Amino acid sequence: MKINISTIHKNIFTAALLIFSVQAFTQTNPAITSWLQNTSIKGRHYVSGNSTPITDTYTANVQSVQYSSNFSYVSTQGIPTYVTGPFLDGNPNQAGNQNAIFKFPLNPVQNTGTLASTTGGNIGVFINGVALFDYRDGVSWKNSTSSLCGGPIQPPCMGDGVWNRDAIVGERLGFDCSKGHPAGTNYHHHQSPSAFKLDLNVISTVCNLYDADGLYAIDSTVHSPLIGFAYDGFPIYGAYGFKNVDGTGGIVRMKSSFTLRNITTRTTYYTSTATVTPGPAVSTTYPLGYFREDYQYNATSAATPDYLDIHNGRFCVTPEYPNGIYCYFATVTSNWNSAYPYVVGPTFYGTKVATKVTSITEATTTYTQSSATGLANTVLNDIKVNIFPNPASDLIAVQINDLVKENYDVILYDITGKIVEKKTLYQGSTIVYFDTKTLYNGIYTITLYNSEGKSYSKKISISK
Repeated sequence: MKINISTIHKNIFTAALLIFSVQAFTQTNPAITSWLQNTSIKGRHYVSGNSTPITDTYTANVQSVQYSSNFSYVSTQGIPTYVTGPFLDGNPNQAGNQNAIFKFPLNPVQNTGTLASTTGGNIGVFINGVALFDYRDGVSWKNSTSSLCGGPIQPPCMGDGVWNRDAIVGERLGFDCSKGHPAGTNYHHHQSPSAFKLDLNVISTVCNLYDADGLYAIDSTVHSPLIGFAYDGFPIYGAYGFKNVDGTGGIVRMKSSFTLRNITTRTTYYTSTATVTPGPAVSTTYPLGYFREDYQYNATSAATPDYLDIHNGRFCVTPEYPNGIYCYFATVTSNWNSAYPYVVGPTFYGTKVATKVTSITEATTTYTQSSATGLANTVLNDIKVNIFPNPASDLIAVQINDLVKENYDVILYDITGKIVEKKTLYQGSTIVYFDTKTLYNGIYTITLYNSEGKSYSKKISISK
């Protein structure tokens, strides 16, 4: 038999090209490339009564990302770069090392069978390695004693599990400035991880003394960044997206299709006229929205392009997925206050396969994050960098209206070009501050530098 050498070479080349194409596709999968990797920045926390943050021994953000053909493995201690705490509801815990490896599918699929409800504990992970919880805090109404029971309420008791408290409402006093708190040592968010102080209507005063930040700053002018992945593997975005699912229609706020029910007593669910174990009557102590069952789903709203479905998501085009994918959105009101069901839920759209594992049992490749993946191309855009107030007297804030993916040097210069102070804006945070109380009146310059040496500068006046 005559062997055609050129045909063999062609087949080998074709096979190699196919392998290379698959590898190239895998390496550009956002479930691999979107995580904020860091091995040097440490976490920080506040303690009640002290507005100076304490540096921890735990490493912030994600320490490594590995991937196979079907999964990504994300190793993290579960600590953000923004300052955590204090938790002013008496929670004695602090954010601690989770020593976690999260396993996410690279090709998530829709669940076409019985939908899986979200549960207590982790239901997703933000791109800084911090856990996502759903609406609940484990507290529910106990009709026989006319009281709340379960979760963090002491002494320990078990509620009926019929009228379940909404953590965003019931635990607001215990959230830090970044809208997070720990369960044990597992620091997590139930809602959009953007600081209270950045909302258009500020509903918590915790940022007044314990000034901290969040994962990103909401910006109504651009598509929100990809901020995490749910446990079914589908991506989570911030509050804003393209109005239409094909990427057209401009930028709009993504809206929840859940609304408060028109009830005065709590004896039925919106899905049925059958009576259930009663909860407390609607009152100033237990207003509408205090319990998850106070909400109803409006399918008519969900048929409108910028309203989300019953899982709090939709199939659409995004910057990371130009061909479209199912996405969850971290919903907020027009004042940017968190809106139920907040991020994911009350059921998953996809098959819940992501999990926390103790080890990696298959061959993987380590993903090395390239430099200059942050604001290198947008830092020159005035809209993205806010420096305020101007003129300033006691304090200058430098804020990035985006998701910061690399560290930035932020330098304050006097009029002669002398460095007054240098700070670092860490990846996964958005704001740094300069104390100007001891500075003379005059004109100063603030300059941001990224890892490529690109810079953004703005003059600012100090006047007292």
